Amino acid sequence: MRFFSIMIFFMLNTLTWKMVEAQSWTPPAEVDRCPSQWGAGDQLGSANLMGPAAVMRAAQLIRQGEIVELGNVLHGSIPLGSRHFDLFPKPTSMNPLSNRRGSNEELVVTELGQIGTQLDGFSHQSIGNTFYNCFRVDETMTRNGFTSLGIENVPMLMTRGILLDIAELKGVDMLAEDYEITVEDIQAELERHDLSIESGDAVIIHTGWGVLWELDVPRYLRGGPGIGVEAAEWLAAKNPMIVGADNQPVEVQPNPDPELSLPVHQIMLVVNGIHLLERLKLDELAKRDVYEFAFVMQPLKILGATGSTVNPAVIY
Repeated sequence: MRFFSIMIFFMLNTLTWKMVEAQSWTPPAEVDRCPSQWGAGDQLGSANLMGPAAVMRAAQLIRQGEIVELGNVLHGSIPLGSRHFDLFPKPTSMNPLSNRRGSNEELVVTELGQIGTQLDGFSHQSIGNTFYNCFRVDETMTRNGFTSLGIENVPMLMTRGILLDIAELKGVDMLAEDYEITVEDIQAELERHDLSIESGDAVIIHTGWGVLWELDVPRYLRGGPGIGVEAAEWLAAKNPMIVGADNQPVEVQPNPDPELSLPVHQIMLVVNGIHLLERLKLDELAKRDVYEFAFVMQPLKILGATGSTVNPAVIY
């Protein structure tokens, strides 16, 4: 009996070790990730895939002329965490002429690059002191923004988009808060709709977590389902232009390995130069059962910023 107890103990500990090993990740050395596939000094990353061919390919997917906006409305009660959004009305004048034209403006105090539905730029995340393509934090950060990898480098994007509705695949409205989306999940969802991921695509992932956006802000911010390291590396190998989701950080949070902090951000932004699109509003798109479409997005031209609030759209 003691022999079998020892064997079971050994097997369970071995299994636990293998699970932890599978979930962990170590950032690659600079020599293994720089220069990027687009060459030394490149600042565009996956936006290099944007061009006439991407536009024409996307346009061919517009058959009904329907538009679905994917951006959440900005106001002070959205999930912000330690960030801020404050809007102050600013009445400016009442014109004294006969038509009495009144005028109003507003002062908005916020972190415009990192609130609401937003696109992560390459100066947002680093591995130690280095960004994408080994630009260095201490050499590019200034009081007025980043001299390289600012969000102003990201052009108007229009490309083929695909929806991976993992919540629907699993037969639920919302994935469990600790659910890590796997490569097998993505492959099953692609097979379910006879789709494939092509270079330059916008890959949009529906977890159902977005329903909590205003319904339960503390829970939305606390964590949530999303892709893990293995799925992120598998997706990155497909060379997408964008990977986005309706949760807070696109990836599962917290990571199953308690020693890791948002490694998918580093895998996508720093290692592979692929933009992340966070906190999408996907409930309407998911209801329409549209899985392939033209995807359109224009980041704000904020010089030296780490990201941009955006209102992407699907056209089909």
